[in-house]
Amino acid sequence: MADIYEIAAEVKEALAEGRAVVALESTLVAQGLPWPANLETAQGAEAAVRAAGATPATIAVVAGRIRVGLSALELEHLARAGTFLKAGRRDLSQAVARRLDAATTVSATLWIARGQGIGVMATGGLGGVHREAATTFDVSNDLDELARADGALVVCSGIKSILDMPATLDALETRGVPVVGYQTSELPAFLTRSSGLALEARVESADEAAALVHAHRALRLPAAVILTQPVPEADALDAGAMDDALASALAEARHQRISGKAVTPFLLDRIRQATEGRGLRANQALILANARLAGDVAVALAASEDFHHGKHGQHGTKSK
Repeated sequence: MADIYEIAAEVKEALAEGRAVVALESTLVAQGLPWPANLETAQGAEAAVRAAGATPATIAVVAGRIRVGLSALELEHLARAGTFLKAGRRDLSQAVARRLDAATTVSATLWIARGQGIGVMATGGLGGVHREAATTFDVSNDLDELARADGALVVCSGIKSILDMPATLDALETRGVPVVGYQTSELPAFLTRSSGLALEARVESADEAAALVHAHRALRLPAAVILTQPVPEADALDAGAMDDALASALAEARHQRISGKAVTPFLLDRIRQATEGRGLRANQALILANARLAGDVAVALAASEDFHHGKHGQHGTKSK
């Protein structure tokens, strides 16, 4: 089944030499942001990783082949096509067997990245427990994949504020997933800077974050480490405006009976409209900031660890 995977030459070379690599998920490009902002953001995220001294590896499925690292033309196709399946981990076999194009969520990106020895990834906001999950049972597969992604580091801006953030934070604690604040002691709320939920662990620098991840790996503790960074202050949404926009978007989603995978992109699109583009700017800014931070931590990890010739965890994560 080796022909299922296609690893970009620069990614393969970086891994072989033990240099820093950062995985980037692709649903934020295919479904999360509108054209052409999605392409600009994807290009900017890759540039931010490179500026940190690491190699970016945007992950997607193209015509049934799992791609780890995309060319400029492939990245544009991902952003422009509008036909990519939104694929979590459970959807990968279908995408491969049917030779589909698919953009990978956090759960699918983590699974693929770890299998190829990439232990650091960046995203925007995490999935989790949806509001009204007590009756709908709508809980993102991201949570279970984070719980099994032993030794991985995921850099994000907290939990998407369209979700039940307290319940999601509790679910992560139950699964033993450490959530660490980057220069903050409160959980960031995606497009706004704080959720009001306290975090028990905090680091002040990329080196401190790398030391924490190194200790997590050395102890062979299960689960990924989540490093949460608030959206840049200049681009953050006002909490009141966000609450108003979200309440309206949720009411419309219920009225239209939007469910499943369609909920998140629908709500984010309505929030962008309600905030007259400020939500889009905040989303773009946090994605770029997270990519840069992931690159910085990946470089610090590569300098302090040599996992390249060994395997870590049940799924074979090899750190850079």
